[in-house]
Amino acid sequence: MTTPIGSDLVVLDSSGWLEYLTTDEKYESFAPYLESDLTIIIPTVVLYEVRKALLQRQDKSAADVFFSVALKHIILPFDEALAIFAVEFSLRHKLPMADAITYATAQQHHAKLVTSDNHFSGLPDVVLL
Repeated sequence: MTTPIGSDLVVLDSSGWLEYLTTDEKYESFAPYLESDLTIIIPTVVLYEVRKALLQRQDKSAADVFFSVALKHIILPFDEALAIFAVEFSLRHKLPMADAITYATAQQHHAKLVTSDNHFSGLPDVVLL
């Protein structure tokens, strides 16, 4: 089992939320982050991706549960400053748009990004599970 390290501020990307909420293969790896006293930041793009995936894979009630859990954390909007910041990460690290926004959000707030997505492999301040 992995335990939270470093910053007390974390961003879990969509893969982490979905692993945890669906008790998938890496559920136990993400549980310590979601079941701790860490401050969790949720970029709006993660809110979108997770809710959409839950609606497609499960049902409205699962998506609503996620939304109610998300509201207990810090949800950060996608604004013009973050858009410009995300473009730099997208081009520099060849990240798809949603991943660039997620990573830029973490970087902008000096938070660790916790993920199981290999797009983030080797990037600073990323915990790859």
